[in-house]
Amino acid sequence: MHQPVRKAIAAGVILLAVLVLLSFSVRNIFVRQYIDRKLEKLEETRRISVHYDDISMIGLSGIQIKGLSVTPSDADTFLRSHSFRVKLDRSALLLFKVSVKSIEADDVNISFIKKDNTSNFEFLYHSVPSAEINAHTETEQNFARKTGRLFGLLFKLLPDNATLRNLSVSYLNKGDELLIEIPSLIIKDSRFATGIRSTENGVRSEWVCEGSLLDKGKKIEAQLHAKENTKITLPFLNYRWGAQIQFDTLTFKLEEILKKNELHAVRGQAHISGLTLHQRRISPDTVLLDRGTVDCQVNIGKNYLELDSVSQVNFNQLDFHPYLKAEKKDDWHITASVNKQDFPANDLFASLPKGLFYNLEGLKADGTLSYRFLLDVDFASLDSLQLESSLTARNFQIIQYGNTDLRKMNEPFEYTVYENEEPVRTFEVGEGNPSFRPFPAVSRYLPLAIMQSEDAGFFYHNGFIPSAIRESLILDLKERRFARGGSTLSMQLVKNVFLSRNKTIARKLEEMLIVWLIESNRLTSKERMFEVYLNIVEWGPLVYGAAEASHFYFAKEPSALTLGECIFLASIVPKPKHVRYCFDGLQLKPYYTEFYQVILSRLVDRGLITPQEAEGIRPEDLKITGPAKYYLTDTH
Repeated sequence: MHQPVRKAIAAGVILLAVLVLLSFSVRNIFVRQYIDRKLEKLEETRRISVHYDDISMIGLSGIQIKGLSVTPSDADTFLRSHSFRVKLDRSALLLFKVSVKSIEADDVNISFIKKDNTSNFEFLYHSVPSAEINAHTETEQNFARKTGRLFGLLFKLLPDNATLRNLSVSYLNKGDELLIEIPSLIIKDSRFATGIRSTENGVRSEWVCEGSLLDKGKKIEAQLHAKENTKITLPFLNYRWGAQIQFDTLTFKLEEILKKNELHAVRGQAHISGLTLHQRRISPDTVLLDRGTVDCQVNIGKNYLELDSVSQVNFNQLDFHPYLKAEKKDDWHITASVNKQDFPANDLFASLPKGLFYNLEGLKADGTLSYRFLLDVDFASLDSLQLESSLTARNFQIIQYGNTDLRKMNEPFEYTVYENEEPVRTFEVGEGNPSFRPFPAVSRYLPLAIMQSEDAGFFYHNGFIPSAIRESLILDLKERRFARGGSTLSMQLVKNVFLSRNKTIARKLEEMLIVWLIESNRLTSKERMFEVYLNIVEWGPLVYGAAEASHFYFAKEPSALTLGECIFLASIVPKPKHVRYCFDGLQLKPYYTEFYQVILSRLVDRGLITPQEAEGIRPEDLKITGPAKYYLTDTH
């Protein structure tokens, strides 16, 4: 090789070496400038201050940040980290993509602090709006694409290898404190196992979490259980909602099974054992849900989310396939359905959670049941709402009653009135009570007026009026509150006789099941049910039953009540404690005229009374002659 050539090669090698050295010497400057620009934008949009002591490159694709802290404006520090090291995938960097290969962090502390109406974590879900961000949000409506991006980001940021030491997450609000500590979390070759310490207001528990993160298969698997055969108590719920949820073991899987621009599918599986729940609004007793399994597939399209009907829920001895779809056009359109045919009747009652349905605990049945449910709600056209819910039986019979004999209304029984879950009065519903009146001893106008006001089809339906429930749901959705009930007399009776003590969320479900059992199996006749209703219904301040009401308001027997008096008594059934507000002195208020006209027209149109009987019945002619006149005029 000629001397000039050798000199040129040597000079080139030296120049390349100098450039490499120069690039290594200035790369930290470039990294800091790049990260500073990103942090400046983040600080502006989130109104936070991000500080670090030092940022430097490690090797060709590693970044180390020391002394990192994140502090929102006018709030306590949210995050502190002594040291944070990230190694990026070099092949991904060549394609201008970020993929985390490994993470190592020491002494990471995240603090959620709430003081009065402010908190140091609002920046996580509130950002300063900008024209660029708003324009992107308005045009981006593709749920599938967003889900794909979220999954892609999740698995890019979850490395195959990671070491986290002394990680803690705390929450502090008005003296309540929760602390989650992970002394050491090691992810090696996509598998992890770690101990977790939870301390809530001084009560400490220890858990074990283990599983795997599979980037290529887009799958997460994990199992959570407590140490030393104890139960895991989920933190925060007791403070936030007064609820305590415990379980033995929780296992779950999450997997991406399909990815396209217009369709994204995710499959999830979860199994929980030994699940218990205590929350007074749900039940006064601890509820044992025992075991449950969910295997679901969620399809995410451009403008919809769908729980596929291949999904399956197993709950104790019961399993079913739910379907749910929420589609967004100008407004939301929601469809939900369950269709389970010919399953053993006892599977339903054996699967009811203990502590949730007291009256039905221990009930055993034979035969088969079929259940169909359909809800279709288009919020752009609520009047088109469809609602179907039917439980049908074949060869059904009750073999053994549970804690309560559902036939108890057939014989005299003691009835206790509760207010604010406290007993205020107990009396017998039967001949032993001097105020008891059998059905024939009450004016025929009283049950007629009550039915036209509350439940016109009582003697013909099986405890439920689907159309009334549908109309009530439409009204509730329109007014965005519980504006109307839709309860039948059967439902009101069951609520008062069997469920009057505890006003809980689950009570409505138990009420509907008991109504179905009584009505479908003719455990009590319709006439006897109405007789019981007339003898326990509240009609004023500690006034219960038709006899007490007729004497309290009119100083007469219920058999002697006039049509006008019966219409008045029917009008106060929904709100008996508000009866005083129905009067000006002893005169009914003017708005009663419309109520009287409605009830009278219904009675005449259905041939229950003659036009002559209805003639001249006016609310202004009502005369209060009993002790109620002192109650209604008492201003103290």
